[in-house]
Amino acid sequence: MVTQKKTKLYSGSRKTARATAAFMQGSGKVRVNNVPAELLAPWIARERVMTPLELAGDYREKVDIDVRVSGGGFMGQAEATAIAISKGFIDFFRSKELRQRISDYDKHLISGDARQAEPKKFGGPGARRKRQKSYR
Repeated sequence: MVTQKKTKLYSGSRKTARATAAFMQGSGKVRVNNVPAELLAPWIARERVMTPLELAGDYREKVDIDVRVSGGGFMGQAEATAIAISKGFIDFFRSKELRQRISDYDKHLISGDARQAEPKKFGGPGARRKRQKSYR
């Protein structure tokens, strides 16, 4: 008979990137799109993904985390991954002390950041910039 591990899913999003983190009992392995989190590139995105793992401390060794992320750029994906992992740690362990530690570090790791890129409008190359008018 095959024994299955209990898995819980948590989501995070930033701009157009969406991440889903699967938490299960384990030994501390973290994979993002089947790549170990310690090997992610570029390094700045890796540091952002590792932030909630470092804040979790001893809780990290009790779970395996598998994250699926798509959409957006590499930093949006890193932020979405960090948010999904943070939400997962807080809910999976139900620890108020861990929630407070993550919130004190960065409140957006729990609640997310709702800012989006403004859509481009007519009359110029971007969302706000327009072609100059000359009256003389």
